[in-house]
Amino acid sequence: MPSPQRVSQLLDLCLWCFMKNISRYITDIKPLPPNIKDRLIKIMSVQGQITDSNISEILHPEVQTLDLRSCDISDTALLHLCNCRKLKKLNLNSSKENRISITSKGIKAVASSCSYLHEASLKRCCNLTDEGVLALALNCRLLKIIDLGGCLGITDVSLQALGENCAFLQCVDFSATQVSDHGVVALVSGPCAKKLEEIHMGHCVNLTDEAVEAVLTCCPQICILLFHGCPLITGGFLTTEPPGKPFLLQGIFPTQGLNPGALHCRQILYTI
Repeated sequence: MPSPQRVSQLLDLCLWCFMKNISRYITDIKPLPPNIKDRLIKIMSVQGQITDSNISEILHPEVQTLDLRSCDISDTALLHLCNCRKLKKLNLNSSKENRISITSKGIKAVASSCSYLHEASLKRCCNLTDEGVLALALNCRLLKIIDLGGCLGITDVSLQALGENCAFLQCVDFSATQVSDHGVVALVSGPCAKKLEEIHMGHCVNLTDEAVEAVLTCCPQICILLFHGCPLITGGFLTTEPPGKPFLLQGIFPTQGLNPGALHCRQILYTI
């Protein structure tokens, strides 16, 4: 009798061949059971083979994780997530180029249907605006992780909405955006302040020491705070009482009189 591992390998090989001839078998996908579809989704995701035209055939109501980083999709594909009400993790990050085909229209559709979403990764979705983030904040209140790095269309409005509505937020990335100190203060003034462990806000040209000081003052659980590439941050926050636990502080600021030990930091990185 074949071992379970060999059966699994054979199944993956069959699904791989299925994917390579997807246009021929597209109508045969829909009846497949959820466990088989999940494996097919994983293979197709890695290979960037999920598209606007076939995503409706491979999705099923039990989908909880969808990684579309390598896939060329648009808002059209996201509209098909309306039946995936158990979705917890959605990755639309673009690792290299800006993703222009995803807008607030698609994200609003996801937010209205996927209220159990815990993680939304939207890095470099440059046409996303506050309207889309507001929809996520209002409808997906279980959010723990959100990546908005490089989303040039978002402003302080997005951070305020997340701060006010997402009490379980643990990690937020809004690096390389146009947010200001006001947005960061609004974020850490909300109920999520006690949960936040990781904030990425590097390369934000409008942020000053006030933003860093607000995080250090309001977020007792902060472990990682990244603010490298922020030209207006000078290090004036170093007089602020640090959180009561070790944390990673990474940024660019003057080193005169710097005493990392006084901050109780696990690690502090700086560049002159």
